[in-house]
Amino acid sequence: MSSDTVAAVPRPPAGGASTPLLTGAQAVVRSLELLGVTDVFGLPGGAIIEVYDPLMDSTDLRHILVRHEQGAGHAAEGYAAASGRVGVAIATSGPGATNLVTAIADAYMDSMPIVCITGQVYSTLMGTDAFQEADIVGITMPITKHSFLVKDPAEIPGAIAAAFEIASTGRPGPVLVDITKDAQQAKAPFIWPPKVDLPGYRPVTKAHGKQIQAAAQLISEAKKPVLYVGGGVVRAGAAAELRRFAEATGAPVVTTLMARGAFPDSHPQQLGMPGMHGTVPAVLALQESDLLIALGARFDDRVTGKAALFAPDAKVIHVDIDPAEIGKIRAADVPIVGDLKDVLVDLDAAFAGVEGPDISEWWSYLDGLRTEFPLGYAPTTDGLMSPQHVIQRIGEITGPEGVFASGVGQHQMWAAQFIGYERPNAWLNSGGAGTMGYAVPAAMGAKVAQPDRAVWAIDGDGCFQMTNQELATCAINNIPIKVAIINNSS
Repeated sequence: MSSDTVAAVPRPPAGGASTPLLTGAQAVVRSLELLGVTDVFGLPGGAIIEVYDPLMDSTDLRHILVRHEQGAGHAAEGYAAASGRVGVAIATSGPGATNLVTAIADAYMDSMPIVCITGQVYSTLMGTDAFQEADIVGITMPITKHSFLVKDPAEIPGAIAAAFEIASTGRPGPVLVDITKDAQQAKAPFIWPPKVDLPGYRPVTKAHGKQIQAAAQLISEAKKPVLYVGGGVVRAGAAAELRRFAEATGAPVVTTLMARGAFPDSHPQQLGMPGMHGTVPAVLALQESDLLIALGARFDDRVTGKAALFAPDAKVIHVDIDPAEIGKIRAADVPIVGDLKDVLVDLDAAFAGVEGPDISEWWSYLDGLRTEFPLGYAPTTDGLMSPQHVIQRIGEITGPEGVFASGVGQHQMWAAQFIGYERPNAWLNSGGAGTMGYAVPAAMGAKVAQPDRAVWAIDGDGCFQMTNQELATCAINNIPIKVAIINNSS
């Protein structure tokens, strides 16, 4: 994500010397326009209705009217996941805002940059249990990077600009901006670009040189190294840097559920997905390694199982932009805080200055595992096609330029396993939260962000029932996604 999101915003045209006077609602829409937003997903209601007049008048913003606010949130996630840009969802107060909570929690777990703008009751009514009042800032505080409450129209441009800055920099994530109805109605001078002051928010992107050298030394000494690649590589846009570094070291690569596509499945160093639904070579490579090079991965329980028994003989190099992740589950011998795009370039340069390890025996063992335990499935005995075969054929027919959004469950694991992913941002799923109902609205958002790509929602019969109303949104707004329902009758 670019760290200069706010700085790059164009100033409004200088029509005159005076600063324009806008309502807070107009300021919301103008701020989004100046931030380069082109698409928003929303559902109006009484406490946000003021924003909808200028929103409908905007020629730069396309508003997609969803059928449920959860759909708006997941669509914003799908938009962000497919494009790398910030997704935007809009909802009213009370139940409108609380319907966004699941998608916000999902985005928080999977480091997805979205901004949610909600209406709030009049500031004079807050705390009185007014009609459709909910303390959405309090509700979302544990599941956002930050939540703003805006009661003054003059503060709206700054709050929205700051929300985009926070959502898209450092470890990406969701930000909520809650705006009272009186702030939307009142007028204030519209000043752009606003002064964005975020005390204490200073994401570290450049790693410490000594840590880089220590990591290069550990890699040079390893006999059984593994690159344990997490979703942070995708969020950092560091797939090309990862490939260069992997090829320089010659080490095997495993890509977690969130990192599918970060390293091409066709590459000879790719061992597949680790963890409880992973391939045998990927699981045993981690378990038997002497060095784990964890890149934007968080040692999730679905990968490690019982953490105390995971990769017992391995030293750990842990690279993450979020310092809170390092040492949280597994102590790191070499902790590196920084942006993976920059860190991988530095690691590559440092590794070029040391003698590479001889890992031929390691590869001989892993190649044996690949031959003995290929990814596969049992043929059916009833004459019907197996779901794995159907999903595999969808991937083959669509090709690597397609986008595949999955729900949660068996079909999710089959889609992660049996579709070949050659590029980042091609695989969209709810990894951390495991949110059923993610696929259809996420595919819708992905198609809006990437209209020229074929977009599939691979869903289960249970997931599909939760958010399938967004197919109406797709039909009305001409968003042609494809849906495969894998019905396991459970």
